[in-house]
Amino acid sequence: MIAENLKYLRRKHHLSQQAFSDVLDIPRTTLGDYERGKTEPNIEMLVRIADHFNIKVDDLVRSNLSHRDLEILRNKDLRVLAISVDADNRENIELVDTKAEAGYLESFQDPEYIKELPKLYFPSIPQGTYRAFEIRGDSMLPMEAGSIVICAYTESLREVKDGRTYVVVSKQDGVVYKRVRVQKEQQQLTLTSDNEVYAPYTIDFAEIDELWQYYAHLSFSDHKQMVDQAVESRLIDIQKKVTRIAEKLIPD
Repeated sequence: MIAENLKYLRRKHHLSQQAFSDVLDIPRTTLGDYERGKTEPNIEMLVRIADHFNIKVDDLVRSNLSHRDLEILRNKDLRVLAISVDADNRENIELVDTKAEAGYLESFQDPEYIKELPKLYFPSIPQGTYRAFEIRGDSMLPMEAGSIVICAYTESLREVKDGRTYVVVSKQDGVVYKRVRVQKEQQQLTLTSDNEVYAPYTIDFAEIDELWQYYAHLSFSDHKQMVDQAVESRLIDIQKKVTRIAEKLIPD
């Protein structure tokens, strides 16, 4: 642990090997040997390092200090949320793409798994906990498949706003992006697609693992073209329905 922790502390505090060795008043080559695990600092040096970073010697020797960049948020209504932070203690925006969905459902509470997810940087985002999800399918047109939805973590079901869109994570349905309505008496959420081809359905509060409210999205195609195609599709569908009604009304 000592070698890994020394490298972690040096990089976290943006110190080069030379700068860190100057702080410790040792040759750079000696620090390099410490970080490679070739040699270990004596107790006097361990105390000096621990004092400099305001940590306990026992933690330096026994703990994986990088795990301190992994936090667990708990709340009464939903499950445990694992997050990661960067070197400046700012929360990362982890990306869950469609390939990672199965793994995410099994490991979303595991800090080590979350730490390994790809990270996004989104400028000028308000303070909070965010995650990014890749949209699959056409249930939320004109939000096309492949778009990246950036969402804010919802800590309590009491915070859910009817008619807003959320990413809902559950073992039952996986990771879905839907428009949500709360059914308090039934202890359920009604999930509705913007594409009316898909019927609404409900999910019990107890089945929900995480809720993420839409904040922004990244699209990788011509949005106007997508809207035009969606409108054209709706018009064709309406025309088919009108034709069927007319055929029933007009006698043979």
